Amino acid sequence: MTMTDVRRQHTLAEPVELSGIGVHSGKPVSMTLHPAEDDHGIVFLRSEDGKDYEIRASHKVVSATELCTVLGDPSSVSVATVEHLMAALVAYGVDNVLIEIDGPEVPVFDGSSAAYIDAFEQVGLKQQRRARRFIKVLKPVRIENGQSYAELRPFDGSRFEVEIDFDTPVIGRQKFSGDLSPAVFRDELSRARTFGFMKDVEGLWAMGYALGSSLDNTVVLGDDEVVNPEGLRYPDEFVRHKTLDAVGDLSLAGAPILGLYRSYRGGHRVNINMVKALFADPDAWEYVEEAPTRTVGHGELPAGIAAAAFRADVS
Repeated sequence: MTMTDVRRQHTLAEPVELSGIGVHSGKPVSMTLHPAEDDHGIVFLRSEDGKDYEIRASHKVVSATELCTVLGDPSSVSVATVEHLMAALVAYGVDNVLIEIDGPEVPVFDGSSAAYIDAFEQVGLKQQRRARRFIKVLKPVRIENGQSYAELRPFDGSRFEVEIDFDTPVIGRQKFSGDLSPAVFRDELSRARTFGFMKDVEGLWAMGYALGSSLDNTVVLGDDEVVNPEGLRYPDEFVRHKTLDAVGDLSLAGAPILGLYRSYRGGHRVNINMVKALFADPDAWEYVEEAPTRTVGHGELPAGIAAAAFRADVS
């Protein structure tokens, strides 16, 4: 069996073009994901007032976490709602990419990461020469915020255990546990959509949020039912989407994390604060170039991930 070398950095084999609307702005946006050289990292490129601005995908430049994760300065140049794209990139092992975007918000598509997965499977990945760096968790680190908490613990691989607890019978208490791999992300997380409550919509609109939200890109909850006529994609779609968000937010550490991430009643703020707490303790982590013991082969990878097939044109 041909194996993909998880010890090496990867980029996209071809550019990927995508377009849609922003879930909060409601405005159309287009972006192109360009292959990038070794050690480039994940960087957003925005043009504003005739100038180009680069915003690195890093927890250090997170400026807001209320309803989504925002990178950069919202009063000048920023990129919002990056979590679904970031989750797909880190789960599929994309280390280096330049994301050229013509607006302040990443398109929402159907509220999940499915569009990115489709695009990545079309073009495939290109293995690069430089070694991939991992962030290895050396000891437990925990944060608490009221009833919410999160912790990172040493683990041979990358594992997520996410639990939510909503005071509504439509959601209730749900938990997702799983080791992160391209196949697990594709099959168990990527299609889980963002969700919201009908009773909150008018308030969000008044604050300038959710202007692009609809039944096409959001699971909408009434008092005791899911409003979307097609229902749910997974019985526990809500916790799966919260896990997807956590994968995306933790990717802002700047390298894949080798550790177990566990959270209860978390969200973007808790996820980002967990990354900051990890880096605040220099004894809790280290950079390594060793791959997880469990090697991923093509049998666990989506078709086309190892080689380019054709240019994606996803809209």
